[in-house]
Amino acid sequence: MTSNARPGPRILGSLRSADGKGVVRIEDRYDTDIDDLWSALTDPGRLARWYGQVEGDLRPGGEFRLYLESDDVESAGRVEACEPPRRLLVMTRETDESWRKGRGAPPFDEAIEATLSAEGDQTILVVEVRGMPLDKIAFYGAGWQIHAEISPPTSPGVSAATPGRGGTISSLPIRSWRPASASKPAPSRWSG
Repeated sequence: MTSNARPGPRILGSLRSADGKGVVRIEDRYDTDIDDLWSALTDPGRLARWYGQVEGDLRPGGEFRLYLESDDVESAGRVEACEPPRRLLVMTRETDESWRKGRGAPPFDEAIEATLSAEGDQTILVVEVRGMPLDKIAFYGAGWQIHAEISPPTSPGVSAATPGRGGTISSLPIRSWRPASASKPAPSRWSG
């Protein structure tokens, strides 16, 4: 699965405000079927290779923990909606412990919604992130642009291609997740 990269820099997203909060919208088209892209977004092993490590109850109403290696940020989250293979909506909030060790914005509630639509043998992915402080929207937009430029991995064991640069993210370090509870098994997939 690769995105349809055009030569040179691409702008995949837009920034706006709604209800006094920032909104980042990213859209891209991938050369894969909707089920494969859904798996890349919802299988914890595949998600960890390009976005962040997740563990917990990945069903609607379930709570999870998310660790973003690139920003050294830990968040707690809740699955609000899961409609395979078309829509996933989660709410996240950086933990106070994570915020205290960093220099970012104070914790805020963030809605992350991914919608997928099949178009022939390709899939269109739209990610909309809502809730960040307006004075930080450019920083969050740049971060989501970077994640969008790193295509989700095509299958287990395969690194994601970086559109426009021909590289992979296989060399990025991924720290082992610190389990929130040793008694809970790791999830195998988000479920609706």
